[in-house]
Amino acid sequence: MPNNFPEVWLNRVETNLRATDEAPWLDGVEEMDTAVLEVGSGSASEQNIIHIPTSEFEPDVLINNTTYPIALQIYDDDKVTISLDKYQTKVTTLSDDQIMGAAYPRIDNATRTHTSSLLKSKYGKAIHAIAPAGNTANTPVVLTTGAVEGGAATGRKTLKYEDLVAMKKAFDVLQMPMVGRRLVLSTDHWNDLLLDRERFGDNFSNYRTGAAAPMIAGFEVYQYVANPYYTATVKKAYGSVPVANEDFQASIAFYVPNIAKKTGLTKQYFALASADPENQTNKINYRHYFIAIPKRAMYIGAIASGVVTGV
Repeated sequence: MPNNFPEVWLNRVETNLRATDEAPWLDGVEEMDTAVLEVGSGSASEQNIIHIPTSEFEPDVLINNTTYPIALQIYDDDKVTISLDKYQTKVTTLSDDQIMGAAYPRIDNATRTHTSSLLKSKYGKAIHAIAPAGNTANTPVVLTTGAVEGGAATGRKTLKYEDLVAMKKAFDVLQMPMVGRRLVLSTDHWNDLLLDRERFGDNFSNYRTGAAAPMIAGFEVYQYVANPYYTATVKKAYGSVPVANEDFQASIAFYVPNIAKKTGLTKQYFALASADPENQTNKINYRHYFIAIPKRAMYIGAIASGVVTGV
């Protein structure tokens, strides 16, 4: 890679990470107003950490977060330390012929796959972290009660409007403010509502990226393809393999001001082609830090798929 251009490539990746709109359900969630500290730079134990006053976070809740079992620890009497998740892409090889001139179209073509992979990973981890671990008084998980999908082919009960109302009622009991309620439907549940054309067909068919999200039962409604899997009302561990006809992706509900996110550093690693005269090939990959979590185990919930047993 030409010596003059590595910083240009890094800047394009950072711009793409900020501009890509693959998780509109995180729009409006404010970045935590705190400095990112880099610890152990360049070592295997490198971390991006932030310190948060306990008046803004409740550390007893965050320590119990199932997605990030070691992300949080008590720092002292009035702070908690949060370790951001680290995302790394595999190395891509690029010949000098491909990158000569460092024109933006060439840069974006080469880095787009890195950007896409980082985004998919961090947003999938984020929705899993926001989702409750299971059904409790403060983190309700309701089960769908509709007709069995595909004539009992899977055993999954479809989502119906009454299930949305059940989720609303559970949040009402918690006295959650009405403004700021958000529901991220799984693809299964989104499609269930699409089939109810009389009540939901127009809402969803007219929904486009950039337009206002439809409002149903008091929720801003979005969809996402990488929602976490649940076994009944219990969330499966991040990255675990779902069991067919038993585990299904759930829809995740939350109160926007209760969610926090923080974007850390983006680093570029590269080896110049000048060190590889035979192949004249550059090597490049990226490291990115990010976290999105509930501030406390309250005002979050899920609609999981009910299952007919014995199917």
